[in-house]
Amino acid sequence: MPEHAIYSATRGGFLISTDPALLDVAEVHSFLTTCYWSPGIPRHIVERAISHSLCFGLYGAAGDGPTRPQIGFARVVTDRASFAYLCDVFVLEPFRGQGLGHWLMESVFAHPDLQGLRRFMLMTWDAHGLYERFGFSGLADPTRCMARWNPSVYTTPR
Repeated sequence: MPEHAIYSATRGGFLISTDPALLDVAEVHSFLTTCYWSPGIPRHIVERAISHSLCFGLYGAAGDGPTRPQIGFARVVTDRASFAYLCDVFVLEPFRGQGLGHWLMESVFAHPDLQGLRRFMLMTWDAHGLYERFGFSGLADPTRCMARWNPSVYTTPR
């Protein structure tokens, strides 16, 4: 597997980075386990998903302590050639309304490995306005898209 350069950007003291060593997996898991798209997701699943994805961590301002707290996240499942799926995007509540979600999306779409892709997809129930600003729209022909979905996979004993 090829090594990929770490991408980072700063704005107003905040940091966005794809460095996996900076990710606070506990914080990501804490958020994802309670949100509408992945209720009850086990930590080992979050860890596996992160390890197989291009992840963007959003970190608090440099003056927030000795280490920057993680305040947001975005994950891209991609072959880095023709397809990408954007998922698990969040900014923690106390940091919303500052344009950080918009900046996080700008950073995702500026990443060198995500240029020239034929298809970039996502699923959302409540953030259409944000994603429309980045060129997303409803499917032109929904009959061409299919899904295999198991909403209880994280909560049903195996």
